[in-house]
Amino acid sequence: MSGGAGRTTGERGGTTMSARVDGAAGDTPAGPDAPGPAEPEAPETPRTSARPAKATPRRGTADPVKTLLHQHRDLCERAVDALEIAAGLEAHGVTDRTAARFRHRDVFSLAEELYARVPRDDDPQPPADPGPGPRIRADWVLRTLLPGALAAPAAAGLLLTHGQARLLVGLGALLLVGGAVAAALRRGPLATRPGTALRQPALGTHAAVLCLLAHALLGDGFLGAVISGGPDDAPTLAPDGPWPVALAPILALLLSCAPAAWCAHLLAAAAHRRLAGSRGLEDFTAAARPLLLGTLALYLAALAAVLAVSGAVLREPPALAQTLALGALLLLARLLTAYHHRHAPAVVLGSAAAAELAAPALVLTGRLPGCGFVAVPVQRLVDAWGPAAVPVLVCGAAAVALLVHALRTLTRASAHAPTGAAE
Repeated sequence: MSGGAGRTTGERGGTTMSARVDGAAGDTPAGPDAPGPAEPEAPETPRTSARPAKATPRRGTADPVKTLLHQHRDLCERAVDALEIAAGLEAHGVTDRTAARFRHRDVFSLAEELYARVPRDDDPQPPADPGPGPRIRADWVLRTLLPGALAAPAAAGLLLTHGQARLLVGLGALLLVGGAVAAALRRGPLATRPGTALRQPALGTHAAVLCLLAHALLGDGFLGAVISGGPDDAPTLAPDGPWPVALAPILALLLSCAPAAWCAHLLAAAAHRRLAGSRGLEDFTAAARPLLLGTLALYLAALAAVLAVSGAVLREPPALAQTLALGALLLLARLLTAYHHRHAPAVVLGSAAAAELAAPALVLTGRLPGCGFVAVPVQRLVDAWGPAAVPVLVCGAAAVALLVHALRTLTRASAHAPTGAAE
C-alpha cells in the first residue's frame, strides 16, 4: 500500500514537474523527447543576458562626462569646434583642476571629448584650426579714419574763426565728430562682440566720457582760473575766451581712433591663434597677459606720436602725461565693453569724471567761511605740479584700476571664444 502511495505521489510529482517544464518552455508539448527540458532554457539565456543591457543606462548616468554633457548640452550642440566648448566651460567656472576630476589633463581635452560625444549631422566636421581669426574689412578701416578726418578741419576752423562764428563752428564740429566716433565704434574691432544679447550702454557712461573729454579741452585752464581767483585775475587768458582751450589732446585722441582699432584687431587675432595652440587655461592666460600689455603699450606709443604732431601743428604744449592717461583709460574701457564687461568701465569712468569735476568745486567751496581746509589738497597739488596734475592723477589711477581688471578678464579663454571674434 505504501508502494502504491509512493507511485501515486511520483506520478503527481511527475505531472507537476512536466507542467512546470511546459510553462517554462512556452506551451511546448512534452513528447518523447524527454531531454527537452534543456531546450526550454534557451529562451532563458537572452533574458539573463538582457539584464546587463538594462543596467547600462544606470552606469551611463554615473559617467561624469555624460553628466557634464547634459548640463551643458546647449553649449556643446551649438559649438562649431572644441575651442568654443572649452571657452564656454571656463566661463561656467570649469578649470583645469576641475577637468582632472573628469579624468582629463585640462579643459581643452575635456572639451574635445564633449564635442566628439555630441551627435551631429552628416556635414563634414570643421577643422580644428580656427583659421586666421578676425578679418580686416574695408568698412571699419574707413570708419576708424573718419573721426580724425573730420577733427582736423574742425580744429582749423576753430583756430581761424572768432567770436560767435567760433562757437557755431565748435557746435557743428561736436555733432559731426561725435557721429563719426559713434560710427567707428559700431563696427570693427572696437565694437561689441556678437553672441550675447546686451543692452545699449547706459547714458551715464556717455556723459562720463564727454565730461572727461571736456576736461581735457577746458579743464586745465578752468582750474587755473578758479585757483587764481577768477578769469579777471588769470595770468594766461585766451584772447577769445575766459580761459585757454587745449585742442591738441582732443585732436590727438580723435586721430588715434585708427591706431586703437588696429591694436584691438592685433589683440583679437593674436589671442585667437594662442587659443588654438594652447593646451590649458593657465597656459593661455600666461600667454595672453603680454598680448594685452603689448597692445596697450603700442597704442600709447602711437598716441604719443600723434600728439607730438598735433601739438607742433597747433603750436600748443603737448600735455603728454594727461593725454596718455586719458587715452589708456578710454582704450581699456572700450576693450572691456567690447568683450562684454560693461559694469567696471561704467563705474570707473563715472568716478573719474566726478573726481575731475570735484577739483574746482572743492576750490570754490574752500572760499566759504570756515571751509578753507576743503581746498587744501587741490591747492597743494596744483601748486606743486600745476593744473595738469589733477587729470594725470585721476585718469592714471582709473586706467590702472581698469588694467588690473582687464588682466583678470580679457586674458581668459572665454573672452576670446571663436564666436566672439569681431569682423
